[in-house]
Amino acid sequence: MYPTMNDHPSYSYDSHMGPVPASGVPDPSPAQPYPVHHHAYISNSLPRAPPAPVSGQWTSGLCHCFDDPVNCVITCVCPCITFGQITEIVNRGSKSCVSRGLLFGLLALTGCACFYSCFYRSKLRGQYDLQEEPCTDCLVHFCCWSCALCQEYRELKNRGFDMGIGWEANMDRQKRGVTVAPIVIPGMAR
Repeated sequence: MYPTMNDHPSYSYDSHMGPVPASGVPDPSPAQPYPVHHHAYISNSLPRAPPAPVSGQWTSGLCHCFDDPVNCVITCVCPCITFGQITEIVNRGSKSCVSRGLLFGLLALTGCACFYSCFYRSKLRGQYDLQEEPCTDCLVHFCCWSCALCQEYRELKNRGFDMGIGWEANMDRQKRGVTVAPIVIPGMAR
């Protein structure tokens, strides 16, 4: 029988790194497995800051609904709320959140809400010079209106709007010079 690394008195065995000499420095021999870096999965689980808006590009993808899970749930349960919030900002306060949300709800009962909401997607794209992707606005809203509403909501949010307070309050904040609080990543304090 051949001796193993565990039988050698100057080596200890680490379950994650394999055999480690008593000096604490791993043996660079090719028979030794590479060490496992447990910190690799932690960096992927931290919340991401919203990307900075780039002219002509959306700040998030159509299917990234879970980037904002609260809005995703609200949009799935009651899309008229999200639609109303979007339209108040896109209309620059000329139409209220409540009136547009109620109209969207009534049109949803007839099955025509996607045609109404695609108009606002086009208007949003025009305001921020965004590309019409992955296909035309009407097709996006006809095939997956909930994802489209979530994307539009995130786009306005990533461009600095607090979607819960409406147009007037956002303009008051901007006049006073109040900015959104920075995103604090837990565990990064010293």
